Amino acid sequence: MKAIMTVSAHDRVGIIASVCTLLSDMGVNILDLNQTVMQGIFTMTLLVDTSTSTHTFDEIRSAIIERGESEQLTIHIQRTDIFDAMHKV
Repeated sequence: MKAIMTVSAHDRVGIIASVCTLLSDMGVNILDLNQTVMQGIFTMTLLVDTSTSTHTFDEIRSAIIERGESEQLTIHIQRTDIFDAMHKV
């Protein structure tokens, strides 16, 4: 299953490493990643594949939210099928 993730925070060293290490540890494959810093605000959007993980989507979401709270990151994840349905014209 594919999912869209967004991460935002005040820019600092290690944000990408922290998020990507967590995903790797959970067996989640990053298919695409885009990041930028605008006026000191870091933003990153990822397309990930959770089908390679032994964890459920809810477990992955919980771990991501926990990481975000502990590191003052705003992180959201949504399955692409739901994302596509919400944005279909």
